[in-house]
Amino acid sequence: MRFAGMLSLLSVFTISAYGQDSIMDSSYLNSHYNQRLAFFKQMPPQKNEIIFLGNSITEGGEWQELIPGKAVLNRGISGDVSFGVFARLDEIVSSKPSKIFIMIGINDLKRGIPSAIILNNYSRIISFIRDKSPKTQVFLQSILPVNKYMLGDSYKKITTEKINELNSGLKQLAEERNLRYLDVQKVFKDGNGLLKKEFTLDGIHLRSSAYILWVKYLKEVKAL
Repeated sequence: MRFAGMLSLLSVFTISAYGQDSIMDSSYLNSHYNQRLAFFKQMPPQKNEIIFLGNSITEGGEWQELIPGKAVLNRGISGDVSFGVFARLDEIVSSKPSKIFIMIGINDLKRGIPSAIILNNYSRIISFIRDKSPKTQVFLQSILPVNKYMLGDSYKKITTEKINELNSGLKQLAEERNLRYLDVQKVFKDGNGLLKKEFTLDGIHLRSSAYILWVKYLKEVKAL
């Protein structure tokens, strides 16, 4: 992993935010991450791959079954953060995929990482992909809503306000980098901006039926 060694040294460090120092956890290496990445590296490359890249929300999707007849790869890793995605981009771009759908950042917010740092990581991710695989279409997908009334205590740092702030930044970044921003969140949120109860069991992760609507949306906006 080209960047793993460098970034693992930065797993916990101090940042200056709003005039005061705070500790930021940017770690990503764990047994699940390592096992998933080792598995990915053993898979033979295919032509015109379509890659879904992200965390547990992405990993939970049966993308190949939802999008039959195409080389669709699930590159979600549960618990992953924007630092971890950047660290494994060598494997992602090695096959020169036709499309990459990115959704990452909810676990960053869970750790209290500021949107500005998450967006900077997105910018680095975009630059890396464009440098190594310039013909690949990159899609920035909005961070999905959560339902605060169903969330466990470990997710309490994730708020609708922080999600909206990050999504606004992602939309602006997509415009600046001439990419498509896909507002997937609107498929799943209620009138109060919360994740609809029928789509989740815990307030953050999706039921299987929700992925059908996700893919339907991607087809409607002609991203697939």
